[in-house]
Amino acid sequence: MSLNNVKINFKNAKKTINRLLKWDIITLKAENSAKKNVLLSYITLPFRIGADNPAFYTHTNTWECLQIAKTWLNHGFNVDIIDWDNHSFVPKKDYDVFIDIHSNMERIAPLLKKNCLKILHITGSHWSFQNNAEMKRLSELKIRKGVQLKPRRQVPPSLGIEYADCATILGNKFTQSTFAYSGKPLYQIPLSTTVQFPFFVKDFNKIRKNYLWLGSSGMVHKGLDLVLDAFSQMPDYHLFICGPVDQEKDFHDLYYKELYQSQNIETMGFIDIRSDKFLNIIKNTCALIYPSCSEGQAGSVITCLHAGLIPVISEQSGVDIDGFGILLNNNSIEEIISSIKYLSNKPKEELESMSRNAWDYARIHHTRENFAKCYNTFVDDILSNQ
Repeated sequence: MSLNNVKINFKNAKKTINRLLKWDIITLKAENSAKKNVLLSYITLPFRIGADNPAFYTHTNTWECLQIAKTWLNHGFNVDIIDWDNHSFVPKKDYDVFIDIHSNMERIAPLLKKNCLKILHITGSHWSFQNNAEMKRLSELKIRKGVQLKPRRQVPPSLGIEYADCATILGNKFTQSTFAYSGKPLYQIPLSTTVQFPFFVKDFNKIRKNYLWLGSSGMVHKGLDLVLDAFSQMPDYHLFICGPVDQEKDFHDLYYKELYQSQNIETMGFIDIRSDKFLNIIKNTCALIYPSCSEGQAGSVITCLHAGLIPVISEQSGVDIDGFGILLNNNSIEEIISSIKYLSNKPKEELESMSRNAWDYARIHHTRENFAKCYNTFVDDILSNQ
């Protein structure tokens, strides 16, 4: 494969790419002929595509992985990148720093020199917490509906945090609490975003009963079943559903009536958040409802904060809402109903203020610029203590 199609816009880096049976490893050389090396086990995709590729706008990890590598380059380290699911890679050089997101830490750490700094880059709650949380939701659904659905967000067990010296974590104090048992230093890094919207002035008297559920795979994991059961009891409230519901046949079939035959529920399916269609939805929506059972820091919540939607979310979503939303305590159908009615009955002026505060918070905390700043501070701190 020619290197002509490879675009890596690093001002201070030379680039070489080694190809084996596939894109097994990407090597970035620091301009200052650095002798120190970082191994980053995350994703190689961002180093193989141009900055205008849609992948940079479908998930935050594409740009974030790029920025992590850039930060270490700017600190004078060469950087090798492998995919997180590359389970055949064996180190052939001395690495001073090893960064992994989940499944390679336990395997590769024993192969590295003793003084290599091992950093777990945490993008979700601890695997045992997440797996148990999803299975609990599925069990509760089985009791309500008499149907067993498949788990879709189960994470393979890993001793990554046990092998790491420290960790960066995308999430808030709740996310951190699922790793607290390890006693390892946890450095909070705010999730970035794939899109920023201008602040939309809305007529909350017209849209106060309009809500959005936005999510990816794992409908039960992310609480869509609870939301559908709640809105089925609230015919005067309107729900937009944006997510790949049709890709989960068991869920799709169980909730077919609610998804497609309800007057107050519109199932939009997967949607491009940069599209005019999505813009029209968020301009005519008051709030996000998102009772997920486990996240690192939910990207869908961050997207909706940037759209000025008032968050009605679970604590497990990993996003701080600082008084401009509602934090669900137990994520029950009854609590979802009462929270939505409570929010929708607030004065127009208060809804306007909450919407603006949500947008302001996202613009301050959840941007690519702030991610880069916070990660750079982390690298500064960790290197100063070496």
